[in-house]
This record gives sequence, C-alpha cells and structure tokens, in this order.
Amino acid sequence: MRPMDFFDRHPVFSHGQFVSAHTATGRSVNTSNTLLRKHVEAGRILRVRRGLYAAVPRGVDPGTAPVDPYLLATALTCDAVVAYHAALQFHGKAYSVSRRFHYLTCAQARPLSFRGSDFVPVRMPAVLRRLPDLGGGIREHPHAGGTVRVTTLERALVDVLDAPGKGAGWEEVWRSLELVEFFDLDAVLEYVGKLDSAVVAARVGFFLEQNREALMVEDTHLDSLRRLAPGEPRYFDPARRPGKLVSRWNLVVPEQILSRSWEEVL
Repeated sequence: MRPMDFFDRHPVFSHGQFVSAHTATGRSVNTSNTLLRKHVEAGRILRVRRGLYAAVPRGVDPGTAPVDPYLLATALTCDAVVAYHAALQFHGKAYSVSRRFHYLTCAQARPLSFRGSDFVPVRMPAVLRRLPDLGGGIREHPHAGGTVRVTTLERALVDVLDAPGKGAGWEEVWRSLELVEFFDLDAVLEYVGKLDSAVVAARVGFFLEQNREALMVEDTHLDSLRRLAPGEPRYFDPARRPGKLVSRWNLVVPEQILSRSWEEVL
C-alpha cells in the first residue's frame, strides 16, 4: 500500500500500524521510518506525540488541519475506550460541550494536551481488569474515516454516577443523562453488579427513581439495586457534602441534587 493511500484510510495511526502495513509489501523497517519522517517534514502527516500520527487531508494546511478527538483518544493506547462525559458527548447526549476527553485503559498512560483539547487516561478499575470483557458495554463505531472505541450509554450512565468529576459535575451529569430517551436497564444493572460498589448501586437507583416515568423504570429494577445498596448511611457526593438522608437508598443526598436547584436558574 502506498503511504498516501494508507494515510487516506487511517486518519489517526500509530508507528506500529504504519510499519506493519508498509513492511507487508516487502519494504524494510528503516525504509518505513524514513518515509514517515519525510511525510512529516512535507506536512502530509502530523506527529501528535512519539509513535502517534494524524493524517493531513490533501490541500489542508498542517498547522490548522483538524484531528478528530475521538479517534485520537481511541489511539492513545492499544485498549483505549472513550468514556465518562466524552462518551456521552460522542453519543450526542452531553448537555455542554467539553474539550476534555477521558478514556479508560488498562495501561499506564500520561495525559496529553493537543490543540486545545486534553486527553486524560483513567485506569480501568481493578475489579473490571480481571474480566475478559472489561465489564462489557464497550463498542466500536465507524467515525470520521476511522473507528472509535467508546462505552455505551448504559455504561456511561453508571460511570459518571460513579465518578461525577469525570462527568463535569453533578449538574452536567444530571442534565446530560436526562437527554437520553432510553436506557437498556437490564444492561445497566448487569454492569452495576460487575462494579461491586454499594454506593454506586445506590446512586444509580436514586437517579433512576427520580426519572422513573421518563425512563420506564420498573419496581424490579429498583428492587435489584436496593438489594445492592449500602447497609448504613453513606454520602452521595464523593466530597462528602452534607444533605438529607434518603433512607431507602441509605444516601445522604445534597439539597442541590434533591431539588435540582439548577433548574431554577434562567
């Protein structure tokens, strides 16, 4: 495959991907490396960081060439999965647009800032790293000429309730999740069970109960989550903000969330 043909088919790619494709035609690794360097110098590809490149569309200035953030996040490690608020945004369900993209990975990785966007690795929870499917709820979607690995809306729901800071805070979490018209609640419950966290189960139960009618939540769903809830009161908010005890979930819920006070702001 000619280099330009490879670039057309791979908007974001690793050094290893290019070398593998190029040496398959009988070329040497040294030749592949030389070609990569020449194409960077010619402005046909961008070096995002060591070992990672983005193709520059024909006729576009490399200094302003767009690089799709979801493709980039997916390529940052071999197992990267776009997650949390970034997953909601990919699915078109984020209340506010963010240029901060969290991705899940089992690898040790460093944050990356590129052209005004921040890419933040999150280590896959240990309880999920032991599972062959990493907890499930991970899909691949064709996007912008490449493929994005991203969590489903069901997994994103649980993840942002587990880590609201990665969902841009409670107001953004609530407003974003309420943009979703339908969740596969059986898939939500299955993933909650894999996380094995009583607090997360209670937070998910509380959210579904607040949106019971809109999301067609049944008693069986809430009962399943209630059985997983804490046996003694726990704080809803990771920062341990005070609030009112909601006894059926054993959660101390901040008034802002109970009253959805952000809805009062015009």
